[in-house]
Amino acid sequence: MTPFEKCPVCGGEVIEKQVQKLLRGGQHTASITVSAEVCLHCGERLYSLDVVKKFEEIRTKLELQETDQFQPIGQTFEVR
Repeated sequence: MTPFEKCPVCGGEVIEKQVQKLLRGGQHTASITVSAEVCLHCGERLYSLDVVKKFEEIRTKLELQETDQFQPIGQTFEVR
């Protein structure tokens, strides 16, 4: 059973799903797949406290450029 019976934003039904989240820190970006409760009506994602703490840890590492433990998957470019 999910901790939320209904979406706190719109009142819609929520289900647990695996979702991909992009995290930015400094000039770096990381992608992580996590479990979240997702509203079937509005798409709002609800994360557990443990997942949010993991996001904060990753953002801090990105900002400090401590990316040795991360697997590179490509490059990012800015188009002007």
